[in-house]
Amino acid sequence: MTPSPAATGTDGGAMPPALSGRVAVWDPFVRLFHWSLVALFVAAYATGDEIGWLHVRAGYALAALVALRGVWGFVGPRNARFASFLRSPVETLAFLRDSLRLKAPRHLGHNPAGGAMIVAMFATLAYVSVTGVLLTADAFWGSHAMKEAHEAGVDVMIGLIFLHLAGVALASFEHRENLVRAMITGRKRA
Repeated sequence: MTPSPAATGTDGGAMPPALSGRVAVWDPFVRLFHWSLVALFVAAYATGDEIGWLHVRAGYALAALVALRGVWGFVGPRNARFASFLRSPVETLAFLRDSLRLKAPRHLGHNPAGGAMIVAMFATLAYVSVTGVLLTADAFWGSHAMKEAHEAGVDVMIGLIFLHLAGVALASFEHRENLVRAMITGRKRA
């Protein structure tokens, strides 16, 4: 018995049933970046004033990850490139409107709202990183105003995280696919 076309891999070999009809979307770097970012942000947030050395190291690692992802957004595979998912504000707002009506088109990679969220999160993480580094500089050591600015950036980031999780839940529901699993396996329904 010959396997169906949907159950064959790109090399012509049979694929396990759980993977048939699925395509690779997120490369290993994007997936590792995503989950490392989650772990490092939680570590930095949890250690804030309690374990300063770990907080600072997690913060520097976060900044380095964002810089690497920035580069990967120009040289990585198609779905990792900014050009594949960054849209105009008009397109993004139209997508959000359609999404709230549960009528948004499905995107194999990031949808326009996801692209806008990436920009917002990267900008916020850059701001938090810069204010964090400034807090270690002689000019701002012990500065209450800079600490407040740093913490305000963290608060914005927490709000963005909640919006991101809500968007993932909405898109998963709307298109009947588990986007968290896709960010773990790198594969989505074709």
